Amino acid sequence: MRRFTLLTLVSVAVAFALIACTPEVTGPLPDAPTPITEAELVDLIATNAPAVVNVWASWCLPCRSEAPLIATASTAYPDVTFIGLDVKDSGADAKRFIAAHLSDADMTHVSDRSGSIPVALGGTNGVPLTFFYGSDGSLVHTHFGVIDEPTMARYLDEISR
Repeated sequence: MRRFTLLTLVSVAVAFALIACTPEVTGPLPDAPTPITEAELVDLIATNAPAVVNVWASWCLPCRSEAPLIATASTAYPDVTFIGLDVKDSGADAKRFIAAHLSDADMTHVSDRSGSIPVALGGTNGVPLTFFYGSDGSLVHTHFGVIDEPTMARYLDEISR
């Protein structure tokens, strides 16, 4: 009889949780996020409009819980450019994440397979991470971790003035 270690049991529990938390996606998947360089992302941010860059990954459970708020904010603030930056992910997994969690979002999806862009912008390797830029392209706020609705509203109101 095989003995299960605590690590084995935790690994199995996490695998089941991931399966249970992943909604089934039906229909065609969206395009995979376009690979982007730091310079290209900076150009997207500098469009004379306030911008929000939300850094996420399909394997990030907190990113799943945050996605509905990001999607809602992207439609509620049409004068703000929303950019989803997928990091350290496969194109197939990113497509499924977008279809399951961000299909209603009004945002541009791009990817950084190495995960170096968020660090270069002043963030960390951790996800989720959200950058808020003023209409002049200057960084106004960086939010580390899952963002809540009041914080999102405060930062969006500030960059939208």
